[in-house]
Amino acid sequence: MSADTHLAPPAPTRPPSQARSTTARHLWRRLAADRWALGGAGGVAFFLVAAAAAPLLSAIAGQDPYTYDLDALSDSGAPKGFGGGISAQHWFGVEPMTGRDLFAIVVHGARTSILVGAGATAVSVLLGVVVGLTAGFYGGWYDRVVTRTIDVLLGFPYLIFVIALGAIAPTSLPKPLLLVGVLAIFSWPSIARVVRGQTLALKRRTFVVASVALGAGGWHVLVRQLLPNLTATIIVYSTIMIPSMIGAEAALSFLGVGVPPPTPAWGRSIGDAIGWVQTDPMFLVFPGGALFLATLAFNLLGDGLRDAFDPKTRGLRR
Repeated sequence: MSADTHLAPPAPTRPPSQARSTTARHLWRRLAADRWALGGAGGVAFFLVAAAAAPLLSAIAGQDPYTYDLDALSDSGAPKGFGGGISAQHWFGVEPMTGRDLFAIVVHGARTSILVGAGATAVSVLLGVVVGLTAGFYGGWYDRVVTRTIDVLLGFPYLIFVIALGAIAPTSLPKPLLLVGVLAIFSWPSIARVVRGQTLALKRRTFVVASVALGAGGWHVLVRQLLPNLTATIIVYSTIMIPSMIGAEAALSFLGVGVPPPTPAWGRSIGDAIGWVQTDPMFLVFPGGALFLATLAFNLLGDGLRDAFDPKTRGLRR
């Protein structure tokens, strides 16, 4: 009998599509086993649906966020009745001084906050990934310029810049678009630094070195070799960045340099509610609670995704 007959047959190799499907199933099982992550995902879905269906929800309540109802206010401008004017007509009560329906303001404010947060996150992640990936791979003077730029932007007091920019920006420029641009400009350095660091480690791996040695171009290595290995980091970082962007938009609206009235925004409603805490606490509770629950949901989902992609962190956090 020849020696070849004792050799085991080669193990069957799975096609890339099947391997990706298996990996996705494993990730889903890890995520489904995390009750906090599932709760966060449910909360994110709830707020996304509420933001998308804001006109429908306010129409069901028979209200809109722009109509004044002065009959619901007392002579002092405070809402009449219990809980800031809560009634069958106004589910969350009304806004002091204007009588606008607070439920309509909250659901339409979800649209404003989530659109600004998601838009700023998308732009900043795109910029950060492109800059960090290319700087880490090509190195040299380009990497030095990018590193110094990141250091400057991370140390720049962006809040002062936003306040000044809000004062000189033309009124014809849409404020949500301005907020997205400003938040993205000052947020991309953080993810660029993370992506650059991981790229520096990945480009020394055998599969990248072999691709370069075999004559693969820079674009091929960046898109086919490095970027797929950074997908998990990008997804997790994006999910965690969205609540910080929502909070930043709320803070700017709170300071009066965010979305201008009468456009509903959680931050501006919270800022307006500060002066009414003693007489109408519900005016602060509903938009403040919505902001808290939305950021909590995104953070829980982000932590769950991080654990699903890297199970070694599960024992550290749980």
